[in-house]
Formats: sequence, C-alpha cells, structure tokens
Amino acid sequence: MAVCPDGNSADWPQWRGPSRDGKIEGTSFPSSLSGKELTQLWRVEQGPGYSGPVVMGDRVFTTETENRETEVVRALDRQTGKEIWRASWPGAMNVPFFAKANGDWIRATPACDGERLYVAGMRDVLVCLNVATGEELWRFDFVAELKTPEPAFGFASSPLLDGGAVYVQAGAGTCKLDKKTGKLLWRTLTDSGGMSGSAFASPVIATLGGKRQLVVQTRTSLAGVSLEEGQELWSQEVKAFRGMNILTPTVYNGGVFTSTYGGTTTLFEIVAQGDGAAVRERWSLQEQGYMTSPVVMDGVAYELTREQRLIAVDLAKGSKLWEVKDKFGKYWSMVTDGKKVLALDQKGELLLFQPTREGWNLIDRAKVTESESWAHLAISGDQVFIRDLKGVTAWKWSPP
Repeated sequence: MAVCPDGNSADWPQWRGPSRDGKIEGTSFPSSLSGKELTQLWRVEQGPGYSGPVVMGDRVFTTETENRETEVVRALDRQTGKEIWRASWPGAMNVPFFAKANGDWIRATPACDGERLYVAGMRDVLVCLNVATGEELWRFDFVAELKTPEPAFGFASSPLLDGGAVYVQAGAGTCKLDKKTGKLLWRTLTDSGGMSGSAFASPVIATLGGKRQLVVQTRTSLAGVSLEEGQELWSQEVKAFRGMNILTPTVYNGGVFTSTYGGTTTLFEIVAQGDGAAVRERWSLQEQGYMTSPVVMDGVAYELTREQRLIAVDLAKGSKLWEVKDKFGKYWSMVTDGKKVLALDQKGELLLFQPTREGWNLIDRAKVTESESWAHLAISGDQVFIRDLKGVTAWKWSPP
C-alpha cells in the first residue's frame, strides 16, 4: 500500500491522491453527472500544463508554463478560485520532435505535506515552496549539481513524500532528498541520462518480500530500493518501445503490476531472498498499456490500453475479463470510491461508471472542458478539480 503524506484525508496532496493509487475514502460519487448533480463553481484561465491540481486545506495548487519561457505555481482559494499567491522561475525547454504534438509544458504533479509544496520543474529542478506564502525555501538543480544532461522529455515523474524525505526520479537516476533542507541523501538506479534517463513513471512505497521499500519503474526496468541506504533490493527488465514505461507501478498481493507501450501487461511476484528479493513473473498478457495508471477494485485492474479501450484484468489469474469495444481518448485519469469510477478523458469528457467482473455499466458522461486534459483530476470531499490545457475548473456534486 502506498503511503499518504501528512495531511487531512479529505485533501488531495499528491499524484493520484492520498494513497497514490487512485482510491479515495470517505466520499461517495454522485448518481449522475447531469443537471444539479454536477455544477461548476469557478474557472481560472492558465497557461498550458500537464500537472494535476493538488488540494490542501482551503487551497488548490496548480502549475503552468507561461509564454513558453516561465514556469508558474499558483495557490488558489478552493471555494472561489481567487489567486492567493504565485511563484515563478525560468523553466521552458523543447521536447523531441516526435513528442511535439503533446507540448513542451511542465509535467509532474506537485506534492504537499501541509507546510511545504514540492514542485518538479521541466529542466530537472525540484523547488520547495512555503504553502502559506509561496516563498521559495530551497531548490535542487540536478543538472547543475550532478552534471547530468537535461532529460529529453523534461522532469515527468511526480515527487513522493515519506517521513522527512522526498523521493524523485531525476538526475538520470532515483534520488532521495531531505525535505526540509533539499540536501541530497542518496542517488541510485543511475544511467547515462539524456533520452534514456527521462523517467516517466512515479515511484510508490510498499512492503514487498517483508520489507518496506521504494518501488521504481525506470524507462528500462522495475526495481525495489531500500529507503534508508538507496540499495537496490531487486530489479526486473521491463521492455517498452522507446522506453515508454509510463504507468505508476501498482502493488497487489505481494506483487507489482505494470503495462507498457510496445511491451506486455504483467504481474511480477517479489519474494524475500537473503538481504534482497527474487523476482518471478506470475503472469503476462499481450495487452499494452500507455499512459493511464489503472485502478484496482476487488482484485480487478481497470486499465485503458494503447488501443484506447478499457479492459478488466483479473490480477489473481492473469486473465482478461472483458474489453469495451468503444475507443476513448489516449489518456484517462481515474479515481474510485470503491464502488464507482470517475474517469477524465483526454478529450475533456468526464465518465462515471460502475465496473464489475462481468462488465461495465456506464452511468453517465459529461463534457467538462473544451480543450484537452492530460492532467490527473483531483477530488476532495464533494469537489472535483479539473486541469485542462487552458485552465483549471472546480466542480461540485450533490450528495447521491
């Protein structure tokens, strides 16, 4: 089970929510997305960005790339959208030509512990800001400090907070920093940097093989790392076209589930062995994932594939239970309340559905933005925050 940073359970403090797995407790999704069930509270226009909103207390934090040259962080009042403070720094860069269609904008979703906000800038910098004022507390420039090249696709992996540390995939490797001072504590899983070092997947913390550890998916492998020393405990090669291992690893019943573009959908079992662990492939399917991290309910993973279709996979047996024949957008962000799923489609549509082992029941769908959305949605209480390429919108639903 991934770890939640300090904060209220009603907050949305990081990538994929409180437990970093697209699951939310204490909230029941509406019975529909129509009429008074879902109403818009406010909208704020912004420059483009892929980062999902972060919600902490009475504030919403968003990022953007302004005028193709500056990265901006804003703190907004969650009830009105009014700007409380903003911080900025030079941060634009150009991604490779074959990724141009998806833009040169800030990518990673920040993480917040209630006092500090940790923001990953495109040019491989990690910036720590004061939540109350927006004051910059420290900055770590991986390129300058470690003499590594800028990642070709920018800093894409979202920071993870645990205890007194922040973990990131940056500096052509995986790094642990002191979250109060920004001091580098260790660096591991290093490579040559550049294209191969531009890791996409965001790390999680889980107990595997009886040991609590950092689970990291680089562009070429899946690995477990000791939290204190940064020692590699186990590693498994993961094949993908151009290293597009993008999904956040999903930990399930002593194993790790992943799915890659140009690879397979696989569950690896992690078994304790001496001071480390052994990796065994429990099962594999030919279906290929892309960017969408799945949600898991009752032992079933719901995943949007490279073919832009929703599938259900039995994690115990490694069998595909069903597939929706409709084609959706290239990316979904999904959140489940344990019974239903809210999915934000890249095309700007919000879907509400109730999946089972037998199939999916599409309850409702609503167009919530005219421009595309590649950011993860955020849910806090009865509010939904949606970041599209031109701004952020707050929605509110009525109790079911």
